Amino acid sequence: MARAVILVAMFCLYAATVIAEDPYVYYTWNVSYGTISPLGTPQQAILINNLFPGPEINCSSNNNIVVNVFNNLDEPLLFTWHGIQLRKNSWQDGTPGTMCPIQPGTNYTYKFQVKDQIGSYFYFPSLGLHRMAGGVGGLRIFSRLLIPVPYPDPEDEYWFLIGDWYTKGHKALKQILDRGESIGMPDGVLINGQTAKLDGKEKPLYTMKAGKTYKLRICNIGNKDSLNFRIQGHPMTLVETEGSHTVQNTYESLDVHVGQCFTVLVTANQEPRDYVVVASTRFTGYFLDGKALIGYEGSDKAASLFIPHAPITWFWSLNQFKTFRWNLTASAARPNPQGSYHYGQINITRTIKFVNSVFRDRGKLRYAINGVSHVDPETPLKLAQYYGVDDKVFKYNIISDNPHDFISKITVAPNVLTATFRDFIEIIFENPTISVQSYNLGGYSFFLVGMEEGRWSPERRESYNLLDAVSRHTVQVFPNSWSAILLTFDNAGMWNLRSENAENRYLGQQMYISVLSPEKSLRDEYNLPLTQQICGIVKDMPVPGPVYH
Repeated sequence: MARAVILVAMFCLYAATVIAEDPYVYYTWNVSYGTISPLGTPQQAILINNLFPGPEINCSSNNNIVVNVFNNLDEPLLFTWHGIQLRKNSWQDGTPGTMCPIQPGTNYTYKFQVKDQIGSYFYFPSLGLHRMAGGVGGLRIFSRLLIPVPYPDPEDEYWFLIGDWYTKGHKALKQILDRGESIGMPDGVLINGQTAKLDGKEKPLYTMKAGKTYKLRICNIGNKDSLNFRIQGHPMTLVETEGSHTVQNTYESLDVHVGQCFTVLVTANQEPRDYVVVASTRFTGYFLDGKALIGYEGSDKAASLFIPHAPITWFWSLNQFKTFRWNLTASAARPNPQGSYHYGQINITRTIKFVNSVFRDRGKLRYAINGVSHVDPETPLKLAQYYGVDDKVFKYNIISDNPHDFISKITVAPNVLTATFRDFIEIIFENPTISVQSYNLGGYSFFLVGMEEGRWSPERRESYNLLDAVSRHTVQVFPNSWSAILLTFDNAGMWNLRSENAENRYLGQQMYISVLSPEKSLRDEYNLPLTQQICGIVKDMPVPGPVYH
Protein backbone atom coordinates (compact mmCIF):
# COMPACT_ATOMS: atom_id res chain seq x y z
CA MET A 1 0.00 0.00 0.00
CA ALA A 2 2.81 2.41 0.95
CA ARG A 3 4.60 1.58 -2.33
CA ALA A 4 1.41 2.34 -4.30
CA VAL A 5 1.03 5.68 -2.56
CA ILE A 6 4.62 6.56 -3.39
CA LEU A 7 4.15 5.59 -7.06
CA VAL A 8 0.97 7.66 -7.33
CA ALA A 9 2.73 10.64 -5.75
CA MET A 10 5.66 10.28 -8.16
CA PHE A 11 3.29 10.08 -11.13
CA CYS A 12 1.41 13.20 -10.05
CA LEU A 13 4.68 15.07 -9.63
CA TYR A 14 5.82 13.97 -13.09
CA ALA A 15 2.47 14.92 -14.65
CA ALA A 16 2.58 18.33 -13.01
CA THR A 17 6.10 18.85 -14.35
CA VAL A 18 5.06 17.90 -17.89
CA ILE A 19 1.98 20.11 -17.78
CA ALA A 20 4.00 23.04 -16.43
CA GLU A 21 6.69 22.81 -19.13
CA ASP A 22 6.75 25.62 -21.67
CA PRO A 23 5.48 24.86 -25.20
CA TYR A 24 7.69 23.37 -27.93
CA VAL A 25 8.08 24.66 -31.49
CA TYR A 26 9.53 22.23 -34.04
CA TYR A 27 11.36 22.84 -37.32
CA THR A 28 13.04 20.56 -39.87
CA TRP A 29 15.66 22.16 -42.11
CA ASN A 30 17.17 20.59 -45.20
CA VAL A 31 20.27 22.64 -45.97
CA SER A 32 21.59 22.44 -49.52
CA TYR A 33 23.30 24.40 -52.26
CA GLY A 34 21.26 26.13 -54.92
CA THR A 35 21.80 28.59 -57.74
CA ILE A 36 20.47 32.12 -57.31
CA SER A 37 21.03 35.40 -59.17
CA PRO A 38 20.07 38.24 -56.80
CA LEU A 39 22.33 40.73 -58.61
CA GLY A 40 22.00 39.19 -62.07
CA THR A 41 25.02 36.88 -61.77
CA PRO A 42 24.30 33.17 -61.20
CA GLN A 43 26.06 31.94 -58.07
CA GLN A 44 25.98 29.12 -55.57
CA ALA A 45 24.11 29.87 -52.35
CA ILE A 46 23.16 28.03 -49.16
CA LEU A 47 19.43 27.37 -49.07
CA ILE A 48 17.24 26.09 -46.23
CA ASN A 49 14.27 24.10 -47.49
CA ASN A 50 15.10 25.64 -50.90
CA LEU A 51 14.53 29.13 -49.51
CA PHE A 52 16.76 32.23 -49.67
CA PRO A 53 16.59 33.88 -47.15
CA GLY A 54 15.78 30.93 -44.92
CA PRO A 55 12.46 30.16 -43.18
CA GLU A 56 11.34 32.23 -40.22
CA ILE A 57 11.48 30.89 -36.68
CA ASN A 58 8.27 32.09 -35.07
CA CYS A 59 7.83 31.67 -31.31
CA SER A 60 6.86 33.30 -28.03
CA SER A 61 8.87 34.09 -24.93
CA ASN A 62 9.94 30.96 -23.01
CA ASN A 63 9.10 28.58 -25.87
CA ASN A 64 11.41 25.61 -26.42
CA ILE A 65 12.79 25.62 -29.97
CA VAL A 66 13.73 22.33 -31.65
CA VAL A 67 15.48 22.57 -35.05
CA ASN A 68 16.52 19.35 -36.81
CA VAL A 69 19.22 20.31 -39.33
CA PHE A 70 20.09 17.97 -42.20
CA ASN A 71 23.40 18.94 -43.78
CA ASN A 72 23.30 18.26 -47.52
CA LEU A 73 26.35 20.43 -48.23
CA ASP A 74 29.78 19.03 -49.08
CA GLU A 75 31.32 20.65 -46.00
CA PRO A 76 30.68 20.86 -42.24
CA LEU A 77 27.96 23.20 -40.99
CA LEU A 78 26.75 24.94 -37.83
CA PHE A 79 24.00 27.46 -37.09
CA THR A 80 24.12 30.12 -34.40
CA TRP A 81 21.18 32.05 -32.97
CA HIS A 82 22.18 35.70 -33.08
CA GLY A 83 21.07 37.49 -29.90
CA ILE A 84 19.45 34.45 -28.25
CA GLN A 85 20.88 34.17 -24.74
CA LEU A 86 20.62 30.37 -24.39
CA ARG A 87 20.53 30.59 -20.61
CA LYS A 88 22.82 27.96 -19.01
CA ASN A 89 23.18 26.31 -22.41
CA SER A 90 26.17 27.47 -24.46
CA TRP A 91 26.22 23.87 -25.73
CA GLN A 92 23.60 24.93 -28.32
CA ASP A 93 25.20 28.23 -29.34
CA GLY A 94 26.31 26.82 -32.68
CA THR A 95 29.81 28.32 -32.76
CA PRO A 96 32.99 26.28 -33.34
CA GLY A 97 34.13 27.11 -29.80
CA THR A 98 31.14 25.28 -28.29
CA MET A 99 30.06 22.58 -30.78
CA CYS A 100 31.43 20.02 -33.19
CA PRO A 101 30.35 20.72 -36.78
CA ILE A 102 27.48 18.84 -38.40
CA GLN A 103 29.28 16.70 -40.95
CA PRO A 104 28.06 16.37 -44.56
CA GLY A 105 25.32 13.81 -44.97
CA THR A 106 24.37 13.88 -41.27
CA ASN A 107 21.89 15.73 -39.11
CA TYR A 108 21.85 17.31 -35.68
CA THR A 109 18.91 18.54 -33.60
CA TYR A 110 19.29 21.82 -31.75
CA LYS A 111 17.17 22.30 -28.65
CA PHE A 112 17.11 25.59 -26.74
CA GLN A 113 14.73 27.88 -24.90
CA VAL A 114 14.11 31.55 -25.65
CA LYS A 115 13.98 32.27 -21.95
CA ASP A 116 12.67 35.72 -20.92
CA GLN A 117 13.24 37.26 -24.35
CA ILE A 118 11.12 39.15 -26.88
CA GLY A 119 11.94 40.93 -30.12
CA SER A 120 13.52 40.62 -33.56
CA TYR A 121 16.56 38.41 -34.12
CA PHE A 122 18.10 36.25 -36.82
CA TYR A 123 20.10 33.07 -37.26
CA PHE A 124 23.00 32.30 -39.59
CA PRO A 125 25.55 29.57 -40.43
CA SER A 126 28.65 30.29 -38.36
CA LEU A 127 31.51 28.33 -39.96
CA GLY A 128 33.96 29.91 -42.37
CA LEU A 129 32.24 32.36 -44.69
CA HIS A 130 28.93 30.49 -44.89
CA ARG A 131 26.96 33.55 -43.84
CA MET A 132 28.15 35.23 -47.05
CA ALA A 133 26.43 32.47 -49.03
CA GLY A 134 23.00 32.61 -47.39
CA GLY A 135 21.48 30.32 -44.78
CA VAL A 136 20.24 33.39 -42.89
CA GLY A 137 16.70 33.95 -41.66
CA GLY A 138 14.55 35.87 -39.20
CA LEU A 139 13.74 34.76 -35.66
CA ARG A 140 10.91 36.59 -33.93
CA ILE A 141 9.85 36.17 -30.33
CA PHE A 142 6.44 37.46 -29.33
CA SER A 143 5.65 38.57 -25.82
CA ARG A 144 3.53 36.11 -23.85
CA LEU A 145 -0.19 36.95 -23.76
CA LEU A 146 -0.05 37.88 -20.08
CA ILE A 147 2.64 40.52 -20.72
CA PRO A 148 1.29 43.51 -22.70
CA VAL A 149 3.36 45.35 -25.31
CA PRO A 150 3.44 49.17 -25.21
CA TYR A 151 1.59 49.73 -28.51
CA PRO A 152 -1.61 48.46 -30.16
CA ASP A 153 -1.53 45.28 -32.20
CA PRO A 154 -0.46 46.09 -35.77
CA GLU A 155 -2.44 45.11 -38.82
CA ASP A 156 0.42 42.81 -39.89
CA GLU A 157 4.18 42.26 -39.57
CA TYR A 158 6.83 42.32 -42.29
CA TRP A 159 10.49 41.33 -42.32
CA PHE A 160 13.19 43.44 -43.97
CA LEU A 161 16.42 41.45 -43.94
CA ILE A 162 18.97 43.85 -45.41
CA GLY A 163 22.63 43.32 -46.12
CA ASP A 164 25.51 43.82 -48.53
CA TRP A 165 26.23 40.97 -50.94
CA TYR A 166 29.11 39.55 -52.99
CA THR A 167 28.60 37.80 -56.33
CA LYS A 168 31.63 35.59 -55.74
CA GLY A 169 30.80 32.35 -53.94
CA HIS A 170 31.87 31.79 -50.35
CA LYS A 171 34.53 29.26 -51.37
CA ALA A 172 36.14 31.73 -53.78
CA LEU A 173 36.04 34.46 -51.13
CA LYS A 174 37.62 32.07 -48.61
CA GLN A 175 40.47 31.36 -51.03
CA ILE A 176 41.13 35.10 -51.36
CA LEU A 177 41.35 35.52 -47.57
CA ASP A 178 43.44 32.37 -47.18
CA ARG A 179 45.95 33.86 -49.63
CA GLY A 180 46.28 36.81 -47.28
CA GLU A 181 44.34 39.29 -49.39
CA SER A 182 41.22 41.34 -48.70
CA ILE A 183 37.88 40.53 -50.34
CA GLY A 184 37.31 44.22 -51.07
CA MET A 185 34.00 45.96 -51.54
CA PRO A 186 30.65 44.16 -51.94
CA ASP A 187 28.83 44.03 -55.27
CA GLY A 188 25.45 45.24 -54.06
CA VAL A 189 22.84 45.40 -51.30
CA LEU A 190 19.88 43.03 -50.95
CA ILE A 191 16.51 43.37 -49.24
CA ASN A 192 15.03 39.97 -48.44
CA GLY A 193 17.44 38.38 -50.92
CA GLN A 194 16.66 40.66 -53.88
CA THR A 195 16.77 44.23 -55.11
CA ALA A 196 14.19 46.07 -57.20
CA LYS A 197 15.08 47.60 -60.57
CA LEU A 198 12.19 50.12 -60.42
CA ASP A 199 11.38 49.42 -64.07
CA GLY A 200 7.62 49.58 -63.54
CA LYS A 201 7.21 45.82 -63.94
CA GLU A 202 7.83 44.73 -60.35
CA LYS A 203 5.20 43.96 -57.78
CA PRO A 204 5.46 45.29 -54.22
CA LEU A 205 7.23 43.11 -51.69
CA TYR A 206 4.36 43.81 -49.27
CA THR A 207 1.05 45.66 -49.41
CA MET A 208 -0.63 47.82 -46.77
CA LYS A 209 -4.22 48.89 -46.18
CA ALA A 210 -4.75 52.64 -46.08
CA GLY A 211 -4.96 53.96 -42.53
CA LYS A 212 -3.54 50.81 -40.91
CA THR A 213 -0.32 50.53 -38.91
CA TYR A 214 2.26 47.82 -39.60
CA LYS A 215 5.20 46.40 -37.68
CA LEU A 216 8.47 46.10 -39.61
CA ARG A 217 11.31 43.93 -38.33
CA ILE A 218 14.59 45.24 -39.80
CA CYS A 219 17.89 43.35 -39.42
CA ASN A 220 21.26 43.99 -41.06
CA ILE A 221 22.31 40.42 -41.84
CA GLY A 222 25.15 41.58 -44.12
CA ASN A 223 28.87 41.06 -44.09
CA LYS A 224 30.61 44.42 -43.97
CA ASP A 225 28.66 47.63 -44.30
CA SER A 226 26.41 49.67 -42.07
CA LEU A 227 23.21 50.49 -43.96
CA ASN A 228 20.78 53.37 -43.79
CA PHE A 229 17.16 52.16 -44.01
CA ARG A 230 14.33 54.46 -45.10
CA ILE A 231 10.90 54.34 -46.72
CA GLN A 232 9.78 56.93 -49.20
CA GLY A 233 7.30 59.28 -47.51
CA HIS A 234 6.84 57.14 -44.37
CA PRO A 235 8.43 57.97 -41.02
CA MET A 236 9.16 55.05 -38.68
CA THR A 237 8.41 54.86 -34.96
CA LEU A 238 11.03 52.79 -33.16
CA VAL A 239 9.44 50.43 -30.60
CA GLU A 240 12.04 47.74 -29.96
CA THR A 241 15.68 46.94 -30.60
CA GLU A 242 17.49 43.70 -29.84
CA GLY A 243 15.04 42.53 -27.23
CA SER A 244 14.22 45.81 -25.47
CA HIS A 245 11.19 48.07 -25.82
CA THR A 246 12.37 51.60 -26.55
CA VAL A 247 11.05 55.10 -26.04
CA GLN A 248 8.93 55.58 -29.14
CA ASN A 249 10.77 58.25 -31.11
CA THR A 250 10.06 58.76 -34.82
CA TYR A 251 12.78 58.68 -37.50
CA GLU A 252 12.94 59.46 -41.21
CA SER A 253 15.74 56.88 -41.53
CA LEU A 254 17.72 54.51 -39.34
CA ASP A 255 21.38 53.53 -39.48
CA VAL A 256 21.44 49.77 -39.00
CA HIS A 257 24.94 48.46 -38.28
CA VAL A 258 25.95 44.91 -39.18
CA GLY A 259 24.25 42.44 -36.87
CA GLN A 260 21.73 44.93 -35.47
CA CYS A 261 17.93 44.66 -35.54
CA PHE A 262 15.21 47.28 -35.11
CA THR A 263 11.44 46.91 -34.86
CA VAL A 264 9.41 49.90 -36.06
CA LEU A 265 5.81 50.88 -36.66
CA VAL A 266 4.77 52.48 -39.96
CA THR A 267 1.31 53.88 -40.69
CA ALA A 268 -0.08 53.78 -44.22
CA ASN A 269 -1.29 57.39 -44.21
CA GLN A 270 -0.01 58.63 -47.57
CA GLU A 271 -1.50 58.72 -51.07
CA PRO A 272 -2.32 55.13 -52.18
CA ARG A 273 0.50 54.09 -54.53
CA ASP A 274 3.80 52.21 -54.42
CA TYR A 275 6.65 53.54 -52.30
CA VAL A 276 10.35 52.74 -52.47
CA VAL A 277 12.17 51.14 -49.56
CA VAL A 278 15.92 51.79 -49.60
CA ALA A 279 18.93 50.32 -47.77
CA SER A 280 22.18 52.06 -48.72
CA THR A 281 25.79 51.85 -47.57
CA ARG A 282 27.22 54.26 -45.01
CA PHE A 283 30.76 55.38 -44.06
CA THR A 284 32.40 53.99 -47.21
CA GLY A 285 34.21 55.37 -50.24
CA TYR A 286 31.60 53.71 -52.45
CA PHE A 287 27.82 53.88 -52.67
CA LEU A 288 25.64 50.81 -53.00
CA ASP A 289 21.94 50.49 -52.38
CA GLY A 290 19.21 47.90 -52.40
CA LYS A 291 15.60 48.73 -53.15
CA ALA A 292 12.18 47.20 -52.66
CA LEU A 293 8.59 48.32 -53.15
CA ILE A 294 5.87 48.50 -50.56
CA GLY A 295 2.41 49.28 -51.92
CA TYR A 296 -1.11 50.19 -50.91
CA GLU A 297 -3.82 47.59 -51.34
CA GLY A 298 -6.00 48.24 -54.37
CA SER A 299 -3.63 50.75 -55.99
CA ASP A 300 -1.53 50.17 -59.11
CA LYS A 301 0.03 53.64 -59.21
CA ALA A 302 3.81 53.46 -59.65
CA ALA A 303 6.25 54.83 -57.11
CA SER A 304 7.89 58.19 -57.52
CA LEU A 305 11.47 57.95 -58.72
CA PHE A 306 12.53 60.64 -56.26
CA ILE A 307 14.32 58.59 -53.64
CA PRO A 308 15.20 60.16 -50.29
CA HIS A 309 18.92 60.56 -49.67
CA ALA A 310 20.82 58.99 -46.79
CA PRO A 311 22.40 61.26 -44.18
CA ILE A 312 26.12 61.99 -44.29
CA THR A 313 28.95 61.68 -41.71
CA TRP A 314 29.15 59.18 -38.90
CA PHE A 315 28.50 61.97 -36.38
CA TRP A 316 24.88 61.91 -37.55
CA SER A 317 24.78 58.22 -36.71
CA LEU A 318 26.39 58.81 -33.33
CA ASN A 319 23.79 61.45 -32.51
CA GLN A 320 21.00 59.10 -33.58
CA PHE A 321 22.34 56.44 -31.20
CA LYS A 322 22.09 58.94 -28.34
CA THR A 323 18.33 59.26 -28.94
CA PHE A 324 17.72 55.53 -28.31
CA ARG A 325 16.33 55.06 -24.80
CA TRP A 326 15.00 52.07 -22.89
CA ASN A 327 11.26 52.22 -22.23
CA LEU A 328 11.22 51.90 -18.45
CA THR A 329 7.42 51.89 -18.24
CA ALA A 330 6.90 48.89 -20.53
CA SER A 331 6.26 45.40 -19.24
CA ALA A 332 8.61 42.85 -20.77
CA ALA A 333 10.54 39.67 -20.23
CA ARG A 334 13.50 40.86 -18.21
CA PRO A 335 16.07 38.35 -16.83
CA ASN A 336 17.78 39.75 -13.76
CA PRO A 337 20.26 41.17 -13.07
CA GLN A 338 20.94 41.57 -16.80
CA GLY A 339 17.69 43.48 -17.12
CA SER A 340 17.88 45.41 -13.87
CA TYR A 341 16.34 48.86 -13.92
CA HIS A 342 19.08 49.91 -11.50
CA TYR A 343 22.21 48.93 -13.45
CA GLY A 344 23.70 52.38 -12.82
CA GLN A 345 23.81 51.68 -9.07
CA ILE A 346 25.77 48.39 -9.29
CA ASN A 347 29.46 48.58 -8.39
CA ILE A 348 31.84 47.79 -11.25
CA THR A 349 34.25 45.01 -10.22
CA ARG A 350 36.41 44.87 -13.36
CA THR A 351 37.16 47.00 -16.40
CA ILE A 352 38.26 45.30 -19.62
CA LYS A 353 39.42 47.19 -22.71
CA PHE A 354 39.22 45.54 -26.13
CA VAL A 355 41.19 47.21 -28.93
CA ASN A 356 40.85 46.00 -32.52
CA SER A 357 43.80 46.04 -34.89
CA VAL A 358 44.90 44.80 -38.29
CA PHE A 359 48.32 43.33 -39.14
CA ARG A 360 50.27 41.48 -41.76
CA ASP A 361 51.45 38.17 -40.31
CA ARG A 362 54.17 36.80 -42.58
CA GLY A 363 52.60 38.72 -45.41
CA LYS A 364 49.05 37.57 -44.71
CA LEU A 365 46.24 39.79 -43.51
CA ARG A 366 45.08 39.16 -39.91
CA TYR A 367 42.72 40.99 -37.55
CA ALA A 368 43.06 40.92 -33.79
CA ILE A 369 41.66 41.89 -30.39
CA ASN A 370 44.31 43.15 -27.96
CA GLY A 371 47.01 41.80 -30.25
CA VAL A 372 45.66 38.23 -30.45
CA SER A 373 44.18 36.90 -33.69
CA HIS A 374 41.86 34.01 -32.81
CA VAL A 375 41.97 30.60 -34.48
CA ASP A 376 39.57 27.76 -33.73
CA PRO A 377 41.26 24.56 -32.53
CA GLU A 378 40.13 21.15 -33.78
CA THR A 379 38.56 20.45 -30.39
CA PRO A 380 35.79 22.90 -29.41
CA LEU A 381 36.91 24.97 -26.42
CA LYS A 382 33.85 24.09 -24.35
CA LEU A 383 34.32 20.35 -24.92
CA ALA A 384 38.01 20.52 -23.98
CA GLN A 385 37.09 22.40 -20.81
CA TYR A 386 34.34 19.93 -19.86
CA TYR A 387 36.61 16.92 -20.40
CA GLY A 388 39.38 18.56 -18.37
CA VAL A 389 41.91 18.72 -21.22
CA ASP A 390 41.71 22.45 -21.84
CA ASP A 391 45.46 22.79 -21.13
CA LYS A 392 46.14 20.56 -24.15
CA VAL A 393 44.00 22.70 -26.47
CA PHE A 394 44.36 26.36 -25.44
CA LYS A 395 45.61 28.76 -22.79
CA TYR A 396 43.40 31.13 -20.83
CA ASN A 397 43.92 34.89 -20.48
CA ILE A 398 46.69 35.46 -23.00
CA ILE A 399 45.45 39.03 -23.40
CA SER A 400 45.54 41.81 -20.85
CA ASP A 401 42.50 43.72 -19.53
CA ASN A 402 44.37 46.93 -20.33
CA PRO A 403 46.43 46.56 -23.52
CA HIS A 404 49.29 48.85 -24.45
CA ASP A 405 48.43 52.06 -26.26
CA PHE A 406 50.33 50.87 -29.33
CA ILE A 407 50.07 47.18 -30.19
CA SER A 408 53.09 46.39 -32.33
CA LYS A 409 52.84 42.62 -32.81
CA ILE A 410 50.30 39.89 -33.27
CA THR A 411 49.83 36.44 -31.74
CA VAL A 412 47.80 33.85 -33.65
CA ALA A 413 46.16 31.51 -31.11
CA PRO A 414 42.83 30.58 -29.51
CA ASN A 415 41.80 33.63 -27.48
CA VAL A 416 39.86 32.74 -24.32
CA LEU A 417 39.32 35.15 -21.44
CA THR A 418 37.90 34.07 -18.07
CA ALA A 419 35.27 36.05 -16.17
CA THR A 420 34.05 35.55 -12.62
CA PHE A 421 30.47 34.35 -12.37
CA ARG A 422 28.02 37.16 -11.52
CA ASP A 423 30.64 39.91 -11.52
CA PHE A 424 29.43 43.27 -12.86
CA ILE A 425 31.85 44.25 -15.61
CA GLU A 426 32.65 47.33 -17.65
CA ILE A 427 33.91 46.63 -21.17
CA ILE A 428 35.44 49.35 -23.32
CA PHE A 429 35.74 48.85 -27.08
CA GLU A 430 38.36 51.12 -28.67
CA ASN A 431 38.58 51.43 -32.43
CA PRO A 432 41.78 53.12 -33.69
CA THR A 433 40.98 52.29 -37.34
CA ILE A 434 39.08 54.27 -39.97
CA SER A 435 36.25 51.72 -40.38
CA VAL A 436 33.11 51.32 -38.26
CA GLN A 437 33.29 48.16 -36.14
CA SER A 438 30.34 46.10 -34.93
CA TYR A 439 30.53 43.39 -32.25
CA ASN A 440 28.15 40.79 -30.86
CA LEU A 441 28.47 38.99 -27.51
CA GLY A 442 26.75 35.61 -27.34
CA GLY A 443 24.76 34.59 -24.28
CA TYR A 444 24.12 38.11 -23.03
CA SER A 445 22.46 41.43 -23.33
CA PHE A 446 24.30 44.47 -22.02
CA PHE A 447 23.79 48.16 -21.44
CA LEU A 448 25.44 50.31 -24.10
CA VAL A 449 26.05 53.30 -21.84
CA GLY A 450 28.56 55.43 -23.72
CA MET A 451 29.96 56.17 -27.15
CA GLU A 452 32.26 59.05 -28.04
CA GLU A 453 35.10 60.14 -30.32
CA GLY A 454 38.72 59.80 -29.15
CA ARG A 455 40.36 57.52 -26.61
CA TRP A 456 38.63 56.29 -23.49
CA SER A 457 39.75 57.36 -20.00
CA PRO A 458 38.07 56.93 -16.58
CA GLU A 459 36.85 60.54 -16.78
CA ARG A 460 34.66 59.51 -19.71
CA ARG A 461 32.35 57.73 -17.28
CA GLU A 462 30.84 61.11 -16.50
CA SER A 463 29.13 60.96 -19.90
CA TYR A 464 27.61 57.49 -19.34
CA ASN A 465 23.84 57.02 -19.48
CA LEU A 466 23.24 55.26 -16.16
CA LEU A 467 19.46 55.57 -16.24
CA ASP A 468 17.84 54.27 -19.43
CA ALA A 469 20.49 52.89 -21.81
CA VAL A 470 18.98 50.22 -24.05
CA SER A 471 19.74 46.61 -23.15
CA ARG A 472 21.04 45.00 -26.36
CA HIS A 473 23.52 42.44 -27.71
CA THR A 474 25.47 44.29 -30.44
CA VAL A 475 27.61 47.39 -30.19
CA GLN A 476 28.98 49.61 -32.93
CA VAL A 477 32.29 51.44 -32.50
CA PHE A 478 32.88 54.41 -34.78
CA PRO A 479 36.30 55.25 -36.31
CA ASN A 480 38.87 56.54 -33.81
CA SER A 481 36.22 56.26 -31.10
CA TRP A 482 35.17 54.14 -28.14
CA SER A 483 32.00 52.48 -26.88
CA ALA A 484 31.31 51.31 -23.32
CA ILE A 485 29.01 48.54 -22.11
CA LEU A 486 28.04 47.30 -18.65
CA LEU A 487 26.86 43.76 -17.90
CA THR A 488 26.64 41.07 -15.27
CA PHE A 489 28.35 37.81 -16.22
CA ASP A 490 25.49 35.74 -14.84
CA ASN A 491 25.13 33.24 -17.69
CA ALA A 492 27.61 30.41 -17.22
CA GLY A 493 29.12 28.96 -20.38
CA MET A 494 31.62 29.60 -23.19
CA TRP A 495 30.48 32.66 -25.14
CA ASN A 496 31.67 34.07 -28.45
CA LEU A 497 32.56 37.77 -28.75
CA ARG A 498 32.88 38.42 -32.47
CA SER A 499 33.24 41.08 -35.08
CA GLU A 500 30.17 41.22 -37.31
CA ASN A 501 32.42 42.06 -40.28
CA ALA A 502 32.82 38.69 -42.05
CA GLU A 503 36.39 39.32 -43.20
CA ASN A 504 37.53 40.54 -39.78
CA ARG A 505 35.82 37.64 -37.99
CA TYR A 506 37.25 34.99 -40.32
CA LEU A 507 40.75 36.43 -39.98
CA GLY A 508 40.78 36.48 -36.19
CA GLN A 509 38.78 39.41 -34.78
CA GLN A 510 36.83 37.32 -32.32
CA MET A 511 37.39 35.54 -29.01
CA TYR A 512 35.60 33.57 -26.30
CA ILE A 513 34.71 34.45 -22.72
CA SER A 514 34.54 31.55 -20.29
CA VAL A 515 32.16 32.01 -17.36
CA LEU A 516 32.12 29.14 -14.85
CA SER A 517 29.86 28.64 -11.86
CA PRO A 518 32.04 27.96 -8.81
CA GLU A 519 29.24 25.89 -7.24
CA LYS A 520 29.01 23.61 -10.30
CA SER A 521 25.26 23.69 -9.88
CA LEU A 522 22.62 22.72 -12.43
CA ARG A 523 20.90 25.95 -11.41
CA ASP A 524 23.72 27.74 -13.24
CA GLU A 525 24.70 25.52 -16.19
CA TYR A 526 23.59 22.33 -17.90
CA ASN A 527 25.75 19.25 -18.25
CA LEU A 528 26.92 17.97 -21.62
CA PRO A 529 23.73 16.98 -23.51
CA LEU A 530 23.45 13.27 -24.27
CA THR A 531 22.96 14.09 -27.96
CA GLN A 532 25.98 16.38 -28.22
CA GLN A 533 28.47 15.46 -30.95
CA ILE A 534 32.01 14.69 -29.78
CA CYS A 535 35.13 15.44 -31.84
CA GLY A 536 38.81 16.37 -31.63
CA ILE A 537 41.10 14.93 -28.99
CA VAL A 538 38.18 14.00 -26.71
CA LYS A 539 36.41 11.87 -29.34
CA ASP A 540 37.55 8.52 -27.94
CA MET A 541 37.81 9.54 -24.30
CA PRO A 542 35.30 8.31 -21.70
CA VAL A 543 32.50 10.80 -21.18
CA PRO A 544 32.96 12.51 -17.79
CA GLY A 545 30.31 11.99 -15.18
CA PRO A 546 27.97 14.94 -14.60
CA VAL A 547 30.09 18.00 -13.80
CA TYR A 548 27.13 19.99 -12.51
CA HIS A 549 24.82 18.70 -9.78
